[in-house]
Amino acid sequence: MRKGFAELCILIVLKRSENYGYAILAELSAFDALSFSESTLYPVLSKMAGEGLLAVREGPSLRGRARRYYSLTAKGRARLKNLTVYWKALRAGLDDLLAGKG
Repeated sequence: MRKGFAELCILIVLKRSENYGYAILAELSAFDALSFSESTLYPVLSKMAGEGLLAVREGPSLRGRARRYYSLTAKGRARLKNLTVYWKALRAGLDDLLAGKG
């Protein structure tokens, strides 16, 4: 579940604009419940790129080696749409459960 959650968070961040790994982590760490480590982020980015959800390009860095920039592909935008629908249904069900409905 955590990896699927990480994927959704990454897709949401990249929907706004192309970005590199450390900047994605920084944006998510602004929200305590959404922060996760580099050891979680980079394997998920690699998997998503391998599945064709993300396009990857190398760009300059202020320090040494080039940065890898990630952006959504059409397949990535479709996955974001599907995961958003799923998340909203899951959240509504959990809210109902917490409220004692059902």
